[in-house]
Amino acid sequence: MRLVSPNLGLPREIMWHGTKVATAIFKRPTSGRVALRKLNLDGDRQADLTVHGGEYKAVYCYSLTHYEYWRAELPGLELPLGIFGENFTIDDFSEDPIHIGDRFSVGSAEVTVTQPRMPCYKLAVRFQRNDMVKRFLASRRTGFYLAVEREGEVGAGDGITLCSRTDNSIPVSEITRLYVAKTYNDFDVASIQNAVHLAALPESWKSHFRERIQMARV
Repeated sequence: MRLVSPNLGLPREIMWHGTKVATAIFKRPTSGRVALRKLNLDGDRQADLTVHGGEYKAVYCYSLTHYEYWRAELPGLELPLGIFGENFTIDDFSEDPIHIGDRFSVGSAEVTVTQPRMPCYKLAVRFQRNDMVKRFLASRRTGFYLAVEREGEVGAGDGITLCSRTDNSIPVSEITRLYVAKTYNDFDVASIQNAVHLAALPESWKSHFRERIQMARV
């Protein structure tokens, strides 16, 4: 994989259905090398730290190949790099071969995959479409978040190389499927029991899955 574009953005206020909304989803490509810190890239911020940013969401990644899907889904809509709010636009990946806990090197930094993206209404604000959150989740083209294990510098053209993979790890796409599934079979329960032991998966996801299992057993 290769980093096509690092994208940065600062919080701004946008009108949405008559209400001012603070959001940093408007990301723009940047040139040159950028310092990658524990919580974000230099020059990038999040507007609502209760749900965005933090150690487990330091960097959001989205695939350039997904843009082709959206061009077909949303004909005539301009799709500049960073429109999905991603910090890293990456040339070629799907959510199937990327696993929770995968550790990658990029530039002089090292990062770990922590979770898929669950879209909020800010995506609808960015696209000015009420249906965008539903369409995004239905597409299963979620992208994924990274935690920063070693700070460093990154830039367009950097290779993204797998350094290590956790034993019994689970694909990003499978975590998404389990999250949105209405019911669980025995295989799903076994997968969830595995997921809650993954060190890289945030505690909020583990708590959600534990609750779902408890409800399934009632």
